[in-house]
Amino acid sequence: MKLFFLIPTFILTVFSLHSQDCSSGRYSSDLFPGSDLTSDIQYGTNLDYEGNSVDLKLDLYQPTGDTENERALIIFIHGGSFVQGSKTGNDVVPLAKFYAKKGYVTSSISYRLGMTIPPTEKDASEAVMRATQDARAAVRYFKKSVKDDGNPYGIDTTNIYLAGSSAGGFVALHLAYLDELNEVPSIIDLNDNSLSGGIEGNSGTPNHTSNVKAIVNIAGAIGDTTWMNNNSTPVLSLHGDQDETVPFGSDMLSLLIFEIMEVDGSESIHVKAEKENIKNCFKAEYGVGHVPHSSSTEYLDTVTMYMTPFLLSEVCGTAEFCVCNTPVDPTTCHPKDGTAKLDYENLNANLMMYPNPAKDKVYFTLEKSPIHTISVIDIKGRKIKQAKIANHNTTLDLTNFDSGVYFVKLTVNEQVLTRKLVVQ
Repeated sequence: MKLFFLIPTFILTVFSLHSQDCSSGRYSSDLFPGSDLTSDIQYGTNLDYEGNSVDLKLDLYQPTGDTENERALIIFIHGGSFVQGSKTGNDVVPLAKFYAKKGYVTSSISYRLGMTIPPTEKDASEAVMRATQDARAAVRYFKKSVKDDGNPYGIDTTNIYLAGSSAGGFVALHLAYLDELNEVPSIIDLNDNSLSGGIEGNSGTPNHTSNVKAIVNIAGAIGDTTWMNNNSTPVLSLHGDQDETVPFGSDMLSLLIFEIMEVDGSESIHVKAEKENIKNCFKAEYGVGHVPHSSSTEYLDTVTMYMTPFLLSEVCGTAEFCVCNTPVDPTTCHPKDGTAKLDYENLNANLMMYPNPAKDKVYFTLEKSPIHTISVIDIKGRKIKQAKIANHNTTLDLTNFDSGVYFVKLTVNEQVLTRKLVVQ
């Protein structure tokens, strides 16, 4: 069953006030040859769990040769169970570079690490709180750079996004949804010097807000989905159902061999977001473990396949709704209203695919418009074939395909059409 996550009209109106003109292909295409890196920019300082002062730093990636001075910003937050990991890790840097080439300014931040081992629920909860306070300081740092410092990084503060992997997913979720002081678990000692400052913390750049427009959660979790009440921050979640590090649904979180506390993973976050009418997209990666994109280009492609249109629907202010299917469906986002809806429905109705099931070859025909590209995704969400077509007809050779279920995605007139294919 496909799940359509609709946004009320008034929310779309608000989004459009802060949208950008994306007609040049910025944010959707690789407009730039690479990215220019500025390392170790200090955005704050604070005490770690042992009382030691820690300088908080970020790396900044800007599109090479770009002259635009109001660009959307994605802040990436690394994983590592709050005891290890780095802003230069494989779970964040490839994504930061990928989106800088599309015209975003991207940043990967450090945050305070560490907790007592063996950890308790209190230790772990306070580690998440410290990291979230640091992420808030990073957001405030960028907002101050625009308001007070002449916008040296060329960013648009109405289009700031967080994307976190594993522990970084925890941080993104808690920044977005743990936004009231009365929601903070009583087990967290906000009088501790490393946790002072309440929700916002004291990691740097006070007197600026730390809210963001939307978040991306990759294999993270939240302490309690009830914190999502009265909050409309859009969220994209990707999570492997075989994840043994962070629960896919609601279950016990473990660190090393120690069970710490129950948390709500991406599946539970999706259910709550649906109940609260929060725009969300949930990509369940079946048969997959923890953060596979950090070591697999195929799964990195899966992340960007969902993340790119999700962000486009926010940055560009277009009336796009994420369409995600469980267990697996590569359909991402496409317009669902106005003339765009009619175009999509007409194209979808006229696309012919035959035979299906198929053994050797499958044929695609679309009389009214040429098919621009075709890609094939397997049942685990891996992109196994991609090609440019620019023709009304195309043939997919199945010689090297194993038997099973696949999804074929075709782009036509900036629309995305998807078909389920069974290979015998």
